Amino acid sequence: MSEKHLCIGLSLSPTWLNGWGWRKKDSSAERIFSADFYIELTKKAEEAKLDFVFKPDALFLHPERVNVSPAMGGLDPTLLMTMLAEHTSQIGLVTTVSTTFNPPYVIARQLQTLHRLSGGRAGWNIVTSIEGADNFGHKNMPSSEERYNRAKESVEVIRKLWRSYPAEALLVDRAEGIFADKEKIHPIDYKGDFYDVKGPLNLPAHLAGELPLFQAGASDAGREFASGVASGIFAATPTIESAISYRQDLRNRAMSKGRDADDISVLPGLSLFLGNTTAEANALYRDAFAHLSHEQQLAMVRRILGVDLSGFAKEDKVTAANIPHDNQQMHSKTHAELLKDYIVKNEPTVQQLLSRPEVISSAHWIIIGTAEEAAQQIEYWLDKGAIDGFIALPGGSISSLQLFFDELLPLLVEKGLFREEYESDTFIKNLTKQKN
Repeated sequence: MSEKHLCIGLSLSPTWLNGWGWRKKDSSAERIFSADFYIELTKKAEEAKLDFVFKPDALFLHPERVNVSPAMGGLDPTLLMTMLAEHTSQIGLVTTVSTTFNPPYVIARQLQTLHRLSGGRAGWNIVTSIEGADNFGHKNMPSSEERYNRAKESVEVIRKLWRSYPAEALLVDRAEGIFADKEKIHPIDYKGDFYDVKGPLNLPAHLAGELPLFQAGASDAGREFASGVASGIFAATPTIESAISYRQDLRNRAMSKGRDADDISVLPGLSLFLGNTTAEANALYRDAFAHLSHEQQLAMVRRILGVDLSGFAKEDKVTAANIPHDNQQMHSKTHAELLKDYIVKNEPTVQQLLSRPEVISSAHWIIIGTAEEAAQQIEYWLDKGAIDGFIALPGGSISSLQLFFDELLPLLVEKGLFREEYESDTFIKNLTKQKN
């Protein structure tokens, strides 16, 4: 058994609504734009001593899909986390902000505000965005290379801004008449390829220290960026082999940048289809995607890889030769690379390919079974060096979420893999304790 404790976060995106899950009577689908829904969920997560709650974000809506799903719609995560700070006291609050569409000064100020209002519990999931350019006056999305270069520079500026008004500069010395020590507050006078920022920031840092950064680095550029700045790295690792390889690569890259390998925690998304029996869990998984027609699955493959399989029979093999070298339609590099790798290694039939999680659901690690079966698999992945923790993505039904809290987490505590109590009231210290 591993002596290391898991770092566990919960996605506040209601993943159990995916597919036809939102149609279940107990899904709470009508509450996903209301405050009380997230307050209840986050309080439950804090009672379970989770490291953090996390809200992904997208700056666009797919109107053509909104009749059958939330279609990427959602509340602003930073405003949501600020509200949740008032209803919690120890759990980490990880918001998502895009460096492609937001200037560094605004990001630095909003995050520092959340950090202070939450008492040192904020975290930032850095995204470069893959869609939404036309909502910000741009005709096209910048290239992946440009987005990551911009993100790297943005983080550099933001960190300088956070340090430009350090916590110890705030004195509020009534006797001497000194509100803040101006000698400790300084402009940053930053000039880069994308940003010119004078500074300083107009509010002090929090005594807890800088908030932890998170990122989902999948491509080579993404991994380089994430391994240099992130405390936690979100990952799509559908197999244990891909998880081990990914984690080792990120640890090696971190060390090459002068960091300790344990400075980062690799946290794959974990889609949990939990039932009271294995058969019940399997039924949940089948039902979640039963609405997808053969044509819709073919369209998803075409969207991910640019491969048109409409003329293929279900038993025909799909090989590397069928994958275009320059796929201009590629929506997500993560999904594309995982699906390419699967095709190259396995040469599946069309039917096998269409049933892949990357096609019908997501590229995440999936566990379908009872809470006990899930605990065993999580322990196995931890022991094999595949993970440092995970982001819980309950699927199929809200019952998966309930079993996650009521059965799976207590089992992980019983196995000595997860905490019974928080070690600190600040997020960064709780993250550090989990690694020790």
